[in-house]
Amino acid sequence: MNANAAAMGGNAPMTREEKKVILASSLGTVFEWYDFYLYGSLAGLIGAQFFSAFPESQRNIFALLAFAAGFLVRPFGALVFGRLGDMVGRKYTFLVTIVIMGSSTFLVGCLPNYNSIGALAPIILIGLRLLQGLALGGEYGGAAVYVAEHAPQGRRGYFTSWIQTTATLGLLLSLVIILGVRLNVGDKEFAEWGWRIPFLVSIFLLGISVWIRMQMEESPAFKKMKEEGTHSKAPLSEAFGQWKNAKIALLALLGLVAGQAVVWYTGQFYALFFLGSILKVDGFTSNVLVAWSLVFGTGGFILFGSLSDRIGRKPVILAGCLIAAVTYFPLFHALTETADPALAKAQKSAPVVVTADPADCSFQFNPVGTAKFTSSCDIAKAFLARNSVAYTTEPGAAGSVATVKIGDVTVPSYDAEKLGAAAGAAGTAFNTAATAAIYAAGYPKANDPDRVKVTGVFDVFRGQPFKVVVILTIMVIYVTMVYGPIAAALVELFPTRIRYTSMSLPYHIGNGWFGGFLPATSFAMVAQTGDIYYGLWYPIVIALGTFVIGLLFVPETKDRDIYTYEGAR
Repeated sequence: MNANAAAMGGNAPMTREEKKVILASSLGTVFEWYDFYLYGSLAGLIGAQFFSAFPESQRNIFALLAFAAGFLVRPFGALVFGRLGDMVGRKYTFLVTIVIMGSSTFLVGCLPNYNSIGALAPIILIGLRLLQGLALGGEYGGAAVYVAEHAPQGRRGYFTSWIQTTATLGLLLSLVIILGVRLNVGDKEFAEWGWRIPFLVSIFLLGISVWIRMQMEESPAFKKMKEEGTHSKAPLSEAFGQWKNAKIALLALLGLVAGQAVVWYTGQFYALFFLGSILKVDGFTSNVLVAWSLVFGTGGFILFGSLSDRIGRKPVILAGCLIAAVTYFPLFHALTETADPALAKAQKSAPVVVTADPADCSFQFNPVGTAKFTSSCDIAKAFLARNSVAYTTEPGAAGSVATVKIGDVTVPSYDAEKLGAAAGAAGTAFNTAATAAIYAAGYPKANDPDRVKVTGVFDVFRGQPFKVVVILTIMVIYVTMVYGPIAAALVELFPTRIRYTSMSLPYHIGNGWFGGFLPATSFAMVAQTGDIYYGLWYPIVIALGTFVIGLLFVPETKDRDIYTYEGAR
């Protein structure tokens, strides 16, 4: 082990230099989640600004596709910057990534809209999103490796867990700035120009981060390797072209990161989606409730990172995956019963059944609300999905018109394509009759007084809102269990010469793809089956798969000396 690292061992308080290492490394992940939440929250406004030449429905699609572009290229960024990090050095590589990432975020706020420069506006926007995604692909691996290689033996879980907290801090920071700007400039002005301010504010984070990082030293492990001439000349081929190393990367993905990713995205993002899109809780209330759960749960990152130094990375991460998988169904049922008690009661007392010709039913995936459903089955299911009414489907006679049975009332649907010009009147009649039936059966209206609602940031410390926050905080604690130790676990799996490259790819495939596409995938499963809880099978199955693979095949690494470890043999 490096002598400097050994000297830092034990349980002594962090020195000023160690705190600076953690701060410099962590600001990049603040950027990561600040940017993620900004673009995700403001996608509708961004679509109106940069895709205004298209109908509103197409604007939404293009805005979401631009958002997804950042996820898709993250693994490629991991390969590009991971290779540089293993060849050139940790410090300079992740200094480059934060400059690219921060500059791209700032430039989104400066970019003229479609009305000003035409088609060039969306082209540049997508280009900036691609740059952000590429830079993020190299940022996390660099930060995690840099901190871990400065950390004392036996405290890497604790040191690297500080990086993990900044994802939550980035979310909170973006939430505070968005709400603050909106309240100060007004909704109309925010939609016109105020949305740019949160992006422009990022320049201050960039300046501070670059200034701090410029003063940091290269990691001791990389310096030692360079001095001995043992650094890799071809880290990509060594990491993934040799099965002994590629196998570890694959096990890291399937046995650690995939489960960590779905538990993370379920606890922080799908829970927010579930509150707003399925339980119809208003946006302000949803954001405030989730924000408080993050505040209450954030300390868990440090707690479980430290615990992993004592009992191991695997027990903490895999326990988080297993507990989450076992408890998600009761937790989300409790969330419904607490946040929207009328909906929970109606689902039990007045079950809904759609009877339709199976050939009349198509795949009900409509995440941005733009798909046009014309068959009687699709129209019936789309109506129920819009109103968050859970249903089951029974096969009907071939060629028959679908019907919706709500409690004791049966409402016939209609085929818009066959009716042609008369479809408008038929649609009005169906919507009127079906709406009256679901309300009569006890399903809640949009302004239902029993649905959870807060009017102020500190309005959560009472009955119903506080109970919702408790449920959400439990899920955030699961997030801290799986995410707190993950950086240390990934760093310790790979030798110094290919560490940056090897750990970055499984991390970004797991979190960018398995996690990043979780909300849309789970929503598709809900829409197709009519069961508002069915989308939970996606994170449950992956988390259980990670638990089994990790338990059987992933080695424990907490006592591994990363200064002397030379990799799989």
